[in-house]
Amino acid sequence: MKNLMLLTLLLCGSTMLAQEASFGIKGGLNYGATGEYNGPGDAADELSENFSEDGENQQGFHLGIFTKFEIVGIFIQPELLYTSLNNEYSNFDYKMDKIDLPVLAGINVLGPLNIKAGPSFQYILSNELENTSLEINDVEEEISVGYQLGAGLELGRLGIDLRYEGAFEENNAFGEMATENDFTIDSRASQWILSASYAF
Repeated sequence: MKNLMLLTLLLCGSTMLAQEASFGIKGGLNYGATGEYNGPGDAADELSENFSEDGENQQGFHLGIFTKFEIVGIFIQPELLYTSLNNEYSNFDYKMDKIDLPVLAGINVLGPLNIKAGPSFQYILSNELENTSLEINDVEEEISVGYQLGAGLELGRLGIDLRYEGAFEENNAFGEMATENDFTIDSRASQWILSASYAF
């Protein structure tokens, strides 16, 4: 968490070197799912063979702050967001609350339209299963990195973004049953992100 806070401070401080800088708030909807479940095929059957299953796409939400600064025609847009996701698997629901830190670079391509892409850092605040007796532990890596890419419209102080987020690699959360049948769930989400923002 200290590394995430330090990175945020460094990125926000770099706005002092920019030609133009703005700051604002944003929020919106997430639609997607966390990664693959690997474990027993039926939570009620301790002797069932292992299988793999992807989470069912579900809706979540995010809200937070952003800063945007432009240097020689390219803008950099770091964001600090709280994100809540709730994904469904066959035998349980997987609920996750996290802090996201996307750091995107982009260009204005036509009027108010821009395109952007960059890494997205993820720090998980809570990680739990619902509607099951299975128990889950912490994730493999405290901070993991994925990517985001998308397009946006700026209409004065208002902005609208549509992005896709994917993962460079898995970041498994490990769980256990009452027996030796352990399981894993990949905590990195693949999702679409729709946001509205307001710049001060």
